[in-house]
Amino acid sequence: MASIEEIVVQPPQTVTWLVHLDRAMWVGGVRGLMLQALHPLAMLGVWQNSTFQDDPFGRLRRTADFVGRVTFGSPQEADEIGRRVRGIHRGLRITDGGRTHRVDDPELLLWVHCAEVSSYLEVARRGGLGLSDRQADRYLREQRRSATYVGLHLDDVPGSRAEMDAYFAHMRPRLRVIDESAATVRFLLWPRLPPELRRLAPGKPAYFPFGALCYYSLPDWARDLYGTLPEVPRSTVTAALRAFRLGCNALPEPVHDLAFAQPTRDMLAASRRRLAAAGYDLSKGLKGLTDPRRWPSAVEGRRAA
Repeated sequence: MASIEEIVVQPPQTVTWLVHLDRAMWVGGVRGLMLQALHPLAMLGVWQNSTFQDDPFGRLRRTADFVGRVTFGSPQEADEIGRRVRGIHRGLRITDGGRTHRVDDPELLLWVHCAEVSSYLEVARRGGLGLSDRQADRYLREQRRSATYVGLHLDDVPGSRAEMDAYFAHMRPRLRVIDESAATVRFLLWPRLPPELRRLAPGKPAYFPFGALCYYSLPDWARDLYGTLPEVPRSTVTAALRAFRLGCNALPEPVHDLAFAQPTRDMLAASRRRLAAAGYDLSKGLKGLTDPRRWPSAVEGRRAA
């Protein structure tokens, strides 16, 4: 029988499993985009090389697919998407004031990684996911592996809260709002719907509270740089995050999975089949495996602690 490491990249006993199955990830994902946009060169890279403005939900889905595959996918699936992403980045360039930069510059890749995983962790914890400081450190340490799929070296990636805090303190003098950054945040607060979703236009005003929640979950210093929305009490934001998380986590897994693109849903279905064959109890879906009692006896008790 295959070992769990051959079945999924991040097994159910990891902290990554707890964080990445939490539905607060949707807020964390958009918050991560807003945070990434504060790095002028990274922002220009997105602006010049992606279809973000035309297909914002497609970009979010592609990010979800990458995160899903390097978490719940097999090692082969993770390696495949890593090669694909590195290949795409290798051919892209950024033009800034007459100078040309590579999209796969390690400094830019590291910024995108740190903005993303710190957002997932901070939003999940603030939203009510009960992780200890030790578990939070372990999550960041586990995410070093995810960073290698985009071409970063394990040892160059922050692997604890202290290292992540030091990284952001180092980066903050380099961050600023350029025109493209401001436009991106405005767009994320009020996105233009792609043609296939135009029928949902009457319900578009309901999206704004979600976009605002993502914005208000940013660090104080990031909101100070943007100054896009008036400030609200921190306690109000925390309460809204908790409510959003509770509501989304209550959705049945098959319903929630409809938010993903079909290839992502297929990957998750294959992961479920492999885990079930290995003796995991999938009667409550992947999210049910956050309960160690649903693990095979061989791994039961190896909690993410």
